[in-house]
Amino acid sequence: MFDLNVPELIARLIVLVIAFTIHELAHAVTADYLGDSTPRRMGRISLNPLVHLDPLGSILLLVSGFGWAKPVLVNPLNMRGNPRTAMALVAVAGPLSNILMAVLGAIPLRLGLVGVESGNPILPDLGYLLFEFVWINVILAFFNLIPLAPLDGSKVLAGLLPAEMAYQLRPLDQYGPLILLALIFLPSFLPIPNAIALLIGGPAQSFTFFLLGF
Repeated sequence: MFDLNVPELIARLIVLVIAFTIHELAHAVTADYLGDSTPRRMGRISLNPLVHLDPLGSILLLVSGFGWAKPVLVNPLNMRGNPRTAMALVAVAGPLSNILMAVLGAIPLRLGLVGVESGNPILPDLGYLLFEFVWINVILAFFNLIPLAPLDGSKVLAGLLPAEMAYQLRPLDQYGPLILLALIFLPSFLPIPNAIALLIGGPAQSFTFFLLGF
């Protein structure tokens, strides 16, 4: 965070609020559409960022590029169809919303309507803000698709696997947060490869450059 100047910090804050809000809203709307009223009853069908943002996850995204929002609670047994499939659809809706936002944000940059350079010492220029918007949304999408609980990817994987295999892997979910935190923080203290950067950093950068036409 100490390497960020004021325009970069403001840009990340703006992107964080929009990206996290839409991501969690996508989960809530999908669950509601599939028949589970739990998100609606908990007030999660809302564009109010305050009901979606998690303080620690927001700070982490701001300073490191990785983070999370407040999870949307759902009951897959209330949804139509196979509960595992329905849960996978709810889970994948979040990352897909980030991809859609990244695509929309990339259009003005791809068409050359605005430039990426930021010359304003206080406020982020529109081009720089859009670049951050595209990049952070891509990072959020790729990060959340990692198949470790509590990330969306774990639920997507459970919905794609045969029922017996998904059931056998379910006990591992309790270790997911510890594994995830270790993957994020240990490379800062130990001479080991940054697995998160290797898994999503390169692919996310390539996809961002593809969207922007670099």
